[in-house]
Amino acid sequence: MAKPTKGGPLPAYHDIDVDAALAELGAPSETGGFARIARACAEGRDDLAGRGLGEEGRKRLRLFSTWEITRYLIPVAQAHFRRVLRANPDLPQGRSETEGGAKWFTLDEVLALRAFFGAQGSKAKRYLPYRPAGLPAKTVAVANFKGGVGKTSTAAHLAMSAALDGYRVLVIDLDSQGSMTSIFGGRVEDEWGTVFPLLASHYGRHLRAANQGRMDRGEAPIPLDDTVAAAMDVDPASLVRKTHWPNIDLIGAQLNLYWAEFQIPVWRMQSRGWKLWDALPDALEGAGLLDGYDIVLLDTPPALGYLTINGLAAADILLVPMGASFLEFDSTGRFFDMLHATFASIEEGENLAARALGREGLAFQWDAVRAVLTRYDGAQQGEMAALMQSYLGSTLSPHRQDFTALIGQAGEQVNGIYEADYRDFNRETYARGRETFDETYAAFKRLLVGSWRRDELAREEEARAASEGTQRMAAQA
Repeated sequence: MAKPTKGGPLPAYHDIDVDAALAELGAPSETGGFARIARACAEGRDDLAGRGLGEEGRKRLRLFSTWEITRYLIPVAQAHFRRVLRANPDLPQGRSETEGGAKWFTLDEVLALRAFFGAQGSKAKRYLPYRPAGLPAKTVAVANFKGGVGKTSTAAHLAMSAALDGYRVLVIDLDSQGSMTSIFGGRVEDEWGTVFPLLASHYGRHLRAANQGRMDRGEAPIPLDDTVAAAMDVDPASLVRKTHWPNIDLIGAQLNLYWAEFQIPVWRMQSRGWKLWDALPDALEGAGLLDGYDIVLLDTPPALGYLTINGLAAADILLVPMGASFLEFDSTGRFFDMLHATFASIEEGENLAARALGREGLAFQWDAVRAVLTRYDGAQQGEMAALMQSYLGSTLSPHRQDFTALIGQAGEQVNGIYEADYRDFNRETYARGRETFDETYAAFKRLLVGSWRRDELAREEEARAASEGTQRMAAQA
């Protein structure tokens, strides 16, 4: 304790007792100490995660009340909702915790009810989310190389929001910390349950094709190592795990995924023609994994490594969470600078060869790129946010994701906000906390449906042009 002076107590760092400090210090640490700390963290993590698990040892999604369904999920009056259930006894009827009490439904039941209203309800209302038939899923990457900006929580809540909205979502965790995997109750034993086999098998297919060319020229092939060969035998569908959300699936991550950051450059040096940035999108598309989903959401590591590059190259939409502070503004600016340098370098290298061979060049393109302010405190950060908006313009989403008490409380309970039972909170706290994430999703959904609509119109224009071309050819004949 600092000694008092006439001017008040001295700062805590004055007059520290060196012998007391030595006693607090403890014995020197050795390498084995890291393992002990890791075990302690693992035990604590399992304990915390276990508080959100059901009897079967898996996370279990809560039920949804009639009030919640009609306010947030299906836009009908509660009285009309009840009338529809009474008139259609084959529909899910929910369950009451007390006789005559409120009805509660599983999300599977909510989705079935939404489908019914979509088919039988008022044509003036949109009960089903917009999704053009015949167009592929949209891939969304959430990225920033600065930690602590709410990257994973933003990604997780977008996945949950989209699922509640009726979309089918595949979440892919590219971060070896595995936080997204933990949020969705996933357990991954080793790298063979992550995207690693997808990347390795993509390289393996490339190497086989390249080796055929070498042998045709009389050159010695590059050996296919055991790891790559084993990856080519992995069924991509086996990597996908169901979660406690009926319309969210997961390809998880764990610590060993980080070895991909060392393997990818080795493979690239062995075969310079391998387009590593195409590995993830090609593998997902080639395996048909995208056919069963509307949205593929990628949570990237907090670094611009090879896994992040792969995720960003696969993305149609890029979201960059950031805080409203000078340091985070500065850091995010450097992140975008690195993105430019990285992808411009890839384009330059590829296009140099393409021009020499008379081929079409490479040009990366994203439907939309947006920065999103997270953990926002309007009372303290309003001026900074306005300044950032003035510099970034439309690149910075006008919606600012407030930090509310609900966010902190939900995190303590190992749940996303949408997984939290509103009865555990003050109703006003719940509504305010949910509202900020609903608005974050609304801003994202505008990007999503806008990009789908652009694709839809482009497809219609192509079909019209093709039809006109066919008619001209017929007239000329």
